[in-house]
Amino acid sequence: MITLKGTTIYLRALEPEDLEFIYKIENNESIWDVSNTQTPYSRFLIRQYLENAHQDIYEAKQLRLAVVSIDQERLVGLIDLFDFDFKNSRAGVGILLEESSRGQGLGAEVLALLIDYAFSHLQLHQLYANISISNEASTKLFTKFGFQKIGIKKDWNKINGQFVDEVLFQLIHNS
Repeated sequence: MITLKGTTIYLRALEPEDLEFIYKIENNESIWDVSNTQTPYSRFLIRQYLENAHQDIYEAKQLRLAVVSIDQERLVGLIDLFDFDFKNSRAGVGILLEESSRGQGLGAEVLALLIDYAFSHLQLHQLYANISISNEASTKLFTKFGFQKIGIKKDWNKINGQFVDEVLFQLIHNS
């Protein structure tokens, strides 16, 4: 699909071969705070998830896509549309790149592709992102694309025994 192809990466549906990558990502405790994960995932559960990944966004209320490096043909991250709300034409956005792929501009390319897809193909009116107040890289990325800070959720997440704020960002499509 041309829509989901950039200059250095492309986005594709999840495949059964993605099991080990997703297993590694989902069980990386260093990112559990941003994913609100509390317990590890088994390969069995991830395999079941992948078996149901064929459901479309209208049925599953989410869409998770693999981020693939064009030059290496290697999976480098995941991007999600979650809490898809057809009636109100909105969805949340979550992006995760493996550590070795960060800081290279891939996040911007991935987010640009997803925004275009969400607004042009899914006809969404708005996207939102929940970002920890300390996540400067994500804040910079999302604001670069016009997401505006619309609120702070005080003491929203408990991280390492401390409550931290989470910022809500929103991008409204002006069609």
